[in-house]
Amino acid sequence: MSYAIIQTGGKQYRVSEGDVLSVEKLDVEAGTETTFNDILLVVNGDKINLGLPHVAGASVKAEVVEQYKDEKVIAFKFKRRKGYHRTVGHRRKLTKLKITKIST
Repeated sequence: MSYAIIQTGGKQYRVSEGDVLSVEKLDVEAGTETTFNDILLVVNGDKINLGLPHVAGASVKAEVVEQYKDEKVIAFKFKRRKGYHRTVGHRRKLTKLKITKIST
């Protein structure tokens, strides 16, 4: 089984072919294909390619399934005994990807 560790949106993800994952919003339309070149590690069976900091020549291709907003996150701020309370919230914008190919 082969897998890779990619970096996108300031986070790292472990991906294999066929995986579906959600990452921070990418400026790519749904239905198109995108390529990631910031590959930190590639494992193919017992062969390990470790990048310092990135693996040279490695790439991961992914198909953009959809662009969507995550569930609402509510943050309630208050200061005790001061009468101050405030409710704020937001919805993160995410991109759903399906990994199609890992090449070294």
